[in-house]
Amino acid sequence: MSLKILILGVNGFIGSNLSEYILKHRDWSIFGMDIQSGKLEKCLGNPRFTFVEGDITINREWVQYHVKKCDVVIPLVAIATPATYVKDPLAVFELDFEANLAIVRDCVRHKKRILFPSTSEVYGMNPEREFDEETSNFVLGPINKQRWIYACSKQLLDRVIYGYGFEKRLQYTLFRPFNWIGPKLDNIWAAKEGSSRVLTQFVGNIIRGSNVYLVNGGSQRRCFLYIDDAVEALVRIIENKNGGADGRIFNIGDARNDMSIRELAEILVEMIGSYPGYAEAARKAKIVPIESKEYYGAGYEDILVRVPSIRNAETHLGWRPTTDLKTAIRKTLDYYLLAGPTDSADLRETPTTP
Repeated sequence: MSLKILILGVNGFIGSNLSEYILKHRDWSIFGMDIQSGKLEKCLGNPRFTFVEGDITINREWVQYHVKKCDVVIPLVAIATPATYVKDPLAVFELDFEANLAIVRDCVRHKKRILFPSTSEVYGMNPEREFDEETSNFVLGPINKQRWIYACSKQLLDRVIYGYGFEKRLQYTLFRPFNWIGPKLDNIWAAKEGSSRVLTQFVGNIIRGSNVYLVNGGSQRRCFLYIDDAVEALVRIIENKNGGADGRIFNIGDARNDMSIRELAEILVEMIGSYPGYAEAARKAKIVPIESKEYYGAGYEDILVRVPSIRNAETHLGWRPTTDLKTAIRKTLDYYLLAGPTDSADLRETPTTP
């Protein structure tokens, strides 16, 4: 059956990579909305890809119509940068929870299947060696650590979606990304500290020859997953063979790709220095420890370890990641640096505020 898929936030990291894969490997049609289209150059013009520039909070009639029209709804619109959690927690709540709740309710009303992006952050400061979707507790910090507004908003939507499944028979799947990396992750030329996720923030600083700041020394550990592996998992969820994804939660990550943030910074400096035109910038970049209060503000609190159990995905999707960490980093750097600008004007040092 040729599916009709609605992807909101289609120009983002996940949406753009997922759309490219679907259009290349499946006969499904995609209807997408986003406020920009810069990452969709390989999708625009495809007869099975319909794009509308718009805002899900403003263009509600278009969203409602296409929820009704499509078979699967994937709402990917969210604020997902820690600096914003601390500086503008209400904006995070309003978009990540309230705006997405309206879409969930549209799916309930029209009896449509929803694939909702939760987050590995819902597990918070849980001390377990690995996080299990069915049994691990959510351990969030105090109210005055507003960085938890993102995890709390996502967790509450998880519970609401589960509730709609329990009471209203909503057909749903929740997936929890664990530090996905790859092409189109963020804009590495954005100079503002905290404006992107850790890998692209570091890459951007290194190519400008700037300081690479390690919040609280960079002892935090993360398990990185390459986007191609993540997209393979999402496609299997969409296909939903034998209903194996219905009503389930999937951690999508790779426990084998574990690395500390300090180790990530060190390997990026080394690898970037090997790319033509970037050796001098990498040589100038300094790795500098910094306290989280100075970098993010008093409302920040960190998570030391995030390790996913992927038994659910193995059992019900037949999915396992295949890309090792160094390959994932290399492919990501190839995307950003091989075709990127290397002249002095583009590598100029840009003042940053930690």
